[in-house]
Amino acid sequence: MENQATERERICPRCGEGSRQWKYGRNASGTQKYRCGHCKRIYTLKPKRHAYDEQTRELALKIYYSGASGRAVGRILNMSKANVYNWIKKNNDDRG
Repeated sequence: MENQATERERICPRCGEGSRQWKYGRNASGTQKYRCGHCKRIYTLKPKRHAYDEQTRELALKIYYSGASGRAVGRILNMSKANVYNWIKKNNDDRG
């Protein structure tokens, strides 16, 4: 029953066709990928979001603005320092 429901949901996001939608492996997070036989687009039905929540971002900025380096914040929160620097840059752009 679940397989039939999934087949009905398989509609290409580019061309809107529901037929000729084939399984095309899995992405890095393990979600099933599909390929449209009409426009050759490769897509995922329900992609998983890989992002840190707003609370973690605020904590990283708070630690950074209290005097720690971006690299240190990354080490403390066990994340890439590039994430920290991107959030700092975005925060500065938002402040104007």
